[in-house]
Amino acid sequence: MVTKRLTALVTAVILLAGAGTSEALVRITQDRGGQIGTYVNKYQGVRSSGERVIVDGFCASACTIVLGSVPHDKICVTSRARFGFHAAWDSGPRGREITNPEATQALYFMYPFEVRRWIDQHGGLTAHMIVLSGSELAAMYRPCYLDSQISSH
Repeated sequence: MVTKRLTALVTAVILLAGAGTSEALVRITQDRGGQIGTYVNKYQGVRSSGERVIVDGFCASACTIVLGSVPHDKICVTSRARFGFHAAWDSGPRGREITNPEATQALYFMYPFEVRRWIDQHGGLTAHMIVLSGSELAAMYRPCYLDSQISSH
């Protein structure tokens, strides 16, 4: 039941056609992720508002949903940007992490083609985190420069 709702939320973000024209900026500096639904809602709002996103640090786990939610031309990366990807998981008995294949697949298909290709080349989405950064990331996203008026998220 939760997985079906999660899949519906992820699909809604993919289909969302943001029409905002705001010049506001969101800056990601150190975000280790969290609940997928929380990030779907967060980035749905960013997309709808038309805000631009500067990734200037670590964006891992559910934070990476930004890549599939916010238009490519609204995202830029600094030399400090790093994205950490892994399989989605649920809490199992005694708090153990149990991989959720359906949620993992939904996440995977949110990402742009070039990100999915990179993930595939690095072993796919598994329990082990893989990190996209440096020249590989710079080849996918335009560079950006810091602005003192950016809000940190």
